[in-house]
Amino acid sequence: MGLVKVKVEIKNPETGIGKEIELLVDTGSVFTWVSRRVLEEIGIRPRRRRAFRTIDGRVVERFTSIATIRYKDFEGDVEVVFAEEEDAEVLGVTALETLGLEIDPLTKELKYVGHLAV
Repeated sequence: MGLVKVKVEIKNPETGIGKEIELLVDTGSVFTWVSRRVLEEIGIRPRRRRAFRTIDGRVVERFTSIATIRYKDFEGDVEVVFAEEEDAEVLGVTALETLGLEIDPLTKELKYVGHLAV
């Protein structure tokens, strides 16, 4: 399908301070990864530390917290990973599901599909 990048606003859910950033949509990633610098700039503080297994089998530890993500008219709170410089910044599948979005394979854009109650 190729790479799909989108502009989203990442906001501090406590203060509403936000910043527009571009993320690669990655349906293979459960979590959304955002630069530590950006998260700290808008006042989001780490809440917990998690271990993640990389595609090459290594285990890395990163901090996570809650952020509000807005794409067009769709907004939701999701757990985000504080990405280090060597990490990719991606919009993961949990954020897509929280926002009710999926990738349209024809247009390569995000489209609203709603939420499932299953």
